[in-house]
Amino acid sequence: MRGTAFALVALVALAALAAAAWTFLTRPSLPPAERGRRLAEAHGCFTCHGPGGRKGAENPGRRDHTVPTFAGDLMMYAHDAADVRAWILDGSTPRKRESRRWLAERDSGAVRMPAFRHALRNEQVRDLVAYVMLVSDSPEPSDSLALAGRERVHELGCTGCHGAGGRLAAPNPGSLKGYVPSWDGRDFPDLVRDEREFREWVTHGVSKRFHDQPLARFFLERARLRMPTYERHLREGDLAAMWAYVRWLRSPDASPDSAAVTSF
Repeated sequence: MRGTAFALVALVALAALAAAAWTFLTRPSLPPAERGRRLAEAHGCFTCHGPGGRKGAENPGRRDHTVPTFAGDLMMYAHDAADVRAWILDGSTPRKRESRRWLAERDSGAVRMPAFRHALRNEQVRDLVAYVMLVSDSPEPSDSLALAGRERVHELGCTGCHGAGGRLAAPNPGSLKGYVPSWDGRDFPDLVRDEREFREWVTHGVSKRFHDQPLARFFLERARLRMPTYERHLREGDLAAMWAYVRWLRSPDASPDSAAVTSF
């Protein structure tokens, strides 16, 4: 009887341990820009700046007629990530507030940028800055090979699923964590250990390591969105350039925290 009770307790403990391990394994680990995108949506930013921050709403009374976007318009309002942060926190930058002309222009419009200083935590502001900078293609690689890789992943449609710059996490029902992994997120090293595996994923739609693991293959086949095979669509040098871009993404140089806004 005592042995049966002990076995039952051990079984319950083992089940709890397995449940905890599964929860840890499947826990979302979203990249900063994706967290920022979701925050922007939750706090109404896209109501004025348009879907994804890419198409501003009409703003009667202003000479530019519309609310600025996070993309091409950003360079006219912010020089760097610090300016973007100031806009989010205070609805303008110190430099703008010193300009009487700008203040008059702002007051002439029907829509004004609100201040979120008391509505957001510091880490939330940081995530929002990461998203705004991403939409503006800021920063960009200084290395020509990585820059070519960025252009090529866009041309091949990789950013359709992996998001702008490969830095977002679109929903993917049926997958292990429920989203398409970004290239700069914490999930990436678990999926791609080195350049060889990266080439396998891009060329064949799956790495040999994942293909040979039944559990991994189960989730890959169950996912709504599946990695395409690009073998027939690659040009010479594409894989090297794309890998250079991914390595840049995962380096400190790609951090938006102190980056300048890219000029268009």
